[in-house]
Amino acid sequence: MKLGNVLYEKKERIAILTLDDQAKLNALSPGIRQGLMEGFEEVEKDNDVKVAIVTGAGKTFCAGADISGFSFDAVDIKNFLDDVFPALTIGENTSKPVIAAVNGLALGGGLELAIGCDIIIASEKAKFGVPEINLGLLPGFAIVRLHQIIGRSKSKEMSMTGEPISAEEAFRLNMVSKVVPHEKLMDEAMAMARKIGEKPAMALRLAKSSINRKLGGEEIVYARDSMPFLFATEDTREGVTAFLEKRKPVFKDR
Repeated sequence: MKLGNVLYEKKERIAILTLDDQAKLNALSPGIRQGLMEGFEEVEKDNDVKVAIVTGAGKTFCAGADISGFSFDAVDIKNFLDDVFPALTIGENTSKPVIAAVNGLALGGGLELAIGCDIIIASEKAKFGVPEINLGLLPGFAIVRLHQIIGRSKSKEMSMTGEPISAEEAFRLNMVSKVVPHEKLMDEAMAMARKIGEKPAMALRLAKSSINRKLGGEEIVYARDSMPFLFATEDTREGVTAFLEKRKPVFKDR
């Protein structure tokens, strides 16, 4: 079934959520966010579902936030952040195991969505990046989780340069569990889901929640609450405007 811009299907005891807004490279549009929230609500309430898989339609997993028609009004910014963050962290906050099957670009919010899942299986064609710095912004959720996953130096490099990394480098950095041939991505994700799904549900939930307790949430709240300050700066306005106008931004450090 279609939930917003997300396709939801169930095979065996596995829920598959496919981001499907290819015209916008599966960016986190209202339709994608709606579909993710409704889809994972279905995952939680369906006792027959043991594991969920998130993937993208077409050549992109998720290109990040949809900033077309973006407003710099303070109230609109707060509403935008309040709406986006639950979608970014939905994999982490769902009690059941979630696998990200990353089929292509996972940028900004797309990377955040992926690393919020419990396990990432990546196509050899996948790329991961946090290009928000190019818009005068920061990756609120990723800036914390990347540090925990790949370490201080590399997470700062990615956040400060905005340069993406390949699937193979993501594997070397322990960001992803496995890199597979592109055409075998969903087969590998389903095989992993079946293996996990054979285990007892309560033990799976406790394993996930026990590990996630160590992640902490205070740093994420700090990063999220820093965003309205950045949105009020001239440089962020310039960065977002330049991105929409498809030109190089001219930052003035104010």
